[in-house]
Amino acid sequence: MPSYTHLQRAEPVLVAHWLLAYVEMVLRDATRLRDCGRRINECPLGSGAVAGATLALDRTIAVRELGFDRPTANSIDSTSDRDFILEYLHALTFVGLHLSRFAEEITLFATAEYGFVVLPEAFSTGSSAMPQKKNPDLTELIRAKVGRIHGAAQAVTLQLKGLPLAYNKDMQETQEPAFAVEFVPSMLSLVARFTAAIEFNRERMAEAAQSGYLNAMAAATYLVHKGVPFRTAHEKIGNAVRFALQERVELRDLTINELRAFGPEFDEDFFSAISLNATLDCHDVIGGTARERVHQALAEASDRITALIKVNPGEAVHAGA
Repeated sequence: MPSYTHLQRAEPVLVAHWLLAYVEMVLRDATRLRDCGRRINECPLGSGAVAGATLALDRTIAVRELGFDRPTANSIDSTSDRDFILEYLHALTFVGLHLSRFAEEITLFATAEYGFVVLPEAFSTGSSAMPQKKNPDLTELIRAKVGRIHGAAQAVTLQLKGLPLAYNKDMQETQEPAFAVEFVPSMLSLVARFTAAIEFNRERMAEAAQSGYLNAMAAATYLVHKGVPFRTAHEKIGNAVRFALQERVELRDLTINELRAFGPEFDEDFFSAISLNATLDCHDVIGGTARERVHQALAEASDRITALIKVNPGEAVHAGA
């Protein structure tokens, strides 16, 4: 499929490479939430109104019985702190943000102009007036949901701004935003089911990946391997692309004689160097879209997910539900 910068076709990539970008985002989200959970899992019981309890309480009993990691360290901080709400909401904002970006791309790719994705019927609706339409309801709603999550985080930020220590009644208003994001687990479950049901128009994607001079970078790399400095190679391929545009052909359709007008370095091996697979495989670095690198990245991502689940299987089961 084509990759994009500035919403313009850039270079061909494997579909798996594109999807792995979202895997990275999701893994960051999961570890961010887990880290948040570890930091905020402190028990405030025994802090009193502000100065600590006046009875000789063993605060570790509440910690142990209620599943906290430790008691809070300072009674003033305990009664005035709402960082645990704010950090949680900001962590969820990342989740919503990444889901929104994925939803936007799927919405675009499902249009006739792209034609890369076939929306699953179970997650789409028709138009009340135009019988031919299949509207991407789920992805549009996901894009909107991030506004509610981010809005909750911003509300708590503004509620806490400038508050003196310790407790103030303003803090009562932080509870509503904290519970306003209860839809996130069900939203994640829906996205998982939706993603599993998506169909890709592989032929259309492959065709798009081979038109529009997306192999120009590979062509410049070919010249670099012939000893041409990259800046000069960039200029030569740019001139070749302009000529191909005038002739309304792709780079692969130019003849050797036509190519040699832009430099004597061009030879018959140029055409194999700019084939689709060669264009993919020239990105042979960690994180690149070379086929072997993507196979490795898929295996590594699977291992990272497995390791994440093993840390706390209960979390994974709950998320999968």
